[in-house]
Amino acid sequence: MAKQASGNTAQRVEALVRPIVEEMGLRLWDVVFEKEGPEWYLRVLIDRDGPMDTDTCAAVSHALDPVLDEVDPIPQSYYLEVGSPGLGRRLTRPEHYDALTGQTVRLRLYRPDAAGRRQLEGVLTGRQGGAVTLDTAEGPVTVELTAVSKAQLCDDEDLF
Repeated sequence: MAKQASGNTAQRVEALVRPIVEEMGLRLWDVVFEKEGPEWYLRVLIDRDGPMDTDTCAAVSHALDPVLDEVDPIPQSYYLEVGSPGLGRRLTRPEHYDALTGQTVRLRLYRPDAAGRRQLEGVLTGRQGGAVTLDTAEGPVTVELTAVSKAQLCDDEDLF
């Protein structure tokens, strides 16, 4: 199980890498700095319209390496991984919900809602402030983002 490090490291790295990623015509989906076993990993997740390929990820990695080496925002050693958020991508920021409006998402809640549900699935119809609305099989449901423990896109259902 991965252990997430302080958000300050990821935020510092994000400020460094966002302009580079965007200059390459891509979107920065997320930056995650986490420990797995004895090793630390800096994961830069990029996105674009259309499919992502390994050549693009490698190009971004090569563009980021010299900047991260020069600025050295992380004191310990780590592995840099650049990739796509992939199928079933996690929604961790308000802008993720905005970008995926109209898509089917699954929310896991910290505690059951008023109807006793801990998991909701439906079409994301929008975000207003700190709440999102899903069009579920039972009708529209609005959920505060602070009540969500995990949110992810359900774009892999047609694969199975």
